[in-house]
Amino acid sequence: MKRQQCQVTLEQIDQYAAYLLERERSSATIQQYKHNLTEICRNLNGQPLTKAKVIEWKNFLCRQLAPATVNCILTVFNGFLQFIGRPEYKVRLLRIQRNLFFDEDRELTQKEYVRLIRAAEKEEKERLSLVIQTICSTGIRVSELKYITAEAVHTGRTEICNKGKRRLIFLPEKLCRVLKKYLQKQKITAGAVFVTRSGNPVDRSNIWREMKALCESAGVEPRKVFPHNLRHLFARTFYSREKDISRLADILGHSSVSTTRIYTAESGKIHQKKIERMGLVITT
Repeated sequence: MKRQQCQVTLEQIDQYAAYLLERERSSATIQQYKHNLTEICRNLNGQPLTKAKVIEWKNFLCRQLAPATVNCILTVFNGFLQFIGRPEYKVRLLRIQRNLFFDEDRELTQKEYVRLIRAAEKEEKERLSLVIQTICSTGIRVSELKYITAEAVHTGRTEICNKGKRRLIFLPEKLCRVLKKYLQKQKITAGAVFVTRSGNPVDRSNIWREMKALCESAGVEPRKVFPHNLRHLFARTFYSREKDISRLADILGHSSVSTTRIYTAESGKIHQKKIERMGLVITT
């Protein structure tokens, strides 16, 4: 018996979003998923879904976006198809060879990080300076800033719940000291440390815009300045000192060590220096 044609509707997308909410996915993730699926719905323009159209759309994404981004969108779409009971339209993800070295043109260095902090302090953007230092000194995601509370500052630790997992994060003593001064100044006695004027926790869009505004005065390339790069800097710094990738995976909240390896890649220049020091070329 021939199956009924497959239609992608906004109602289905809303139902899928509600399903993800029940699965405790973050609101930011759900909004991104809805955006991606709505784009697909708009491209179909009311026409039924076919495997040929899905493949054509996949090829279009490949021409426009980075492979990792394409795979993120395809993963969302495949999950949606499973949800609506049409798995036959799923497509394969792109095969991506893991980069052995990070892109030095995009990764933030420790010196650049310091310049960002100094620029924020010079411009009297105390909250932004402390937000940047909190993310970079703990390795948390920007979406997890809400767990940095007055209570956490006083105990020196906080429990983070994200993607169905719980993990304990310790706050450096020096960070706790400066955050206590900030709390006193802002007259915050409980709840999130970093809040907007209306009292709501700051979100990634607020932080992203404020960080970008520092680039010129800090002398840092704008493409290097975004909250997640602070998490990368924490991971590279921790791994360079401890060489414990399993422990780092636990701190970052990764389910797989293979994900953590992306964060700990070294630069091509560092690798080249190591190769040179091996001294295996004898002829002069």
